[in-house]
Amino acid sequence: MIYFLILFILLTLVEGYVIFNLTRKTERLETWIEGYVDRINETQSTLKEIDDKGTFEADDEIGVVFTAIKEAVDELNEITETEI
Repeated sequence: MIYFLILFILLTLVEGYVIFNLTRKTERLETWIEGYVDRINETQSTLKEIDDKGTFEADDEIGVVFTAIKEAVDELNEITETEI
């Protein structure tokens, strides 16, 4: 009977540690994701600031690269908006 009690206490302590550890990791991951979303939004607003007149987008050589970057940031923004 005492063995079961000791085993129960040990299992409870181990489960408590596992739950605490997983919760801590989840919180860190959520914080990282929020920071990543903020960086995507900052990048998108910076791209809009840079090309407020449409000069980069209109240029042939620069426009292709700028459009690709802008599309990639827009896709990331869509993903983060739908997931959050």
